[in-house]
Amino acid sequence: MTLPADSHVHSEWSWDTGGPHSHAVGRMRATCAQAVRIGLPALFFTEHLDIPDTWHAEPEDLMPHQQGFLNDAGRVDFAPLDADGYFDAIDRMRHDFPDLRIHTGVEFGQPHLFGAQATEIIDLSLIDRVLGSLHTLDLGGGAAEPRTLFREHDPAVVMRAYLEQVPVMVQGSDAFEVFTHIDYAVRSWPTEAVGPFDPRVFEEEFRAAMRSIAESGRALEMNTRRLWSWIPQWWAEEGGATVSIGSDAHTPDAIAANFPEATAMLEHFGFGPGSVAEELWARSRPL
Repeated sequence: MTLPADSHVHSEWSWDTGGPHSHAVGRMRATCAQAVRIGLPALFFTEHLDIPDTWHAEPEDLMPHQQGFLNDAGRVDFAPLDADGYFDAIDRMRHDFPDLRIHTGVEFGQPHLFGAQATEIIDLSLIDRVLGSLHTLDLGGGAAEPRTLFREHDPAVVMRAYLEQVPVMVQGSDAFEVFTHIDYAVRSWPTEAVGPFDPRVFEEEFRAAMRSIAESGRALEMNTRRLWSWIPQWWAEEGGATVSIGSDAHTPDAIAANFPEATAMLEHFGFGPGSVAEELWARSRPL
């Protein structure tokens, strides 16, 4: 089968890889080479569009190469996306890899809160695909990622607060077309403390969040880091019409991870590809 485009890929231009002046230099080129090697027809470099110094964390909440971004106040502080450098790098890769269709993108964190700040960093009208991410929320002690909040609050309270914020984000911003990794908080669920994550406990909240995305006419991302069959099933049942497929790769070897399994799962729940690899997958038949 022809692989779909990987619609969620990071390189050295994302701060959480270490940034363009770190060990990650050359990652965009290596990712393109890996894409050609595995027969991927197209990809979107969706670099993080996050606003620095807007959430707190502890060192253990970050990867070792990210811990240097913690400032004296315990907040995550980094250089914002270098738009000019990023666009120049995209142009070079398009020249050097003519058989790979390379598209621009950003993963915009909390777009409902930081629309004005984002316009000072990059012109979103120049971007091929804008993903919207909910990475942080404020439960009264300042914004933080779920990993931090799970230590500070009851995990069920954090999970429900996260999902309840999804419709707020959808209603508060029209800057993005795809809601990415709706299971983001699940990634850091404290299994050792409270047991395995059971999505059925939060089914009502997940469905309400998905319904808000569907009613806005946006797509939901099938993030292939973890394959959960309940995500495409509930998405289809709540009226979701389109999905994007993205690995969320931060290293070259992770691009298109689990794509055969993900596409088989999507087809089972009635979604099918468009005419080209870059197109969103659409629901082509009822469940």
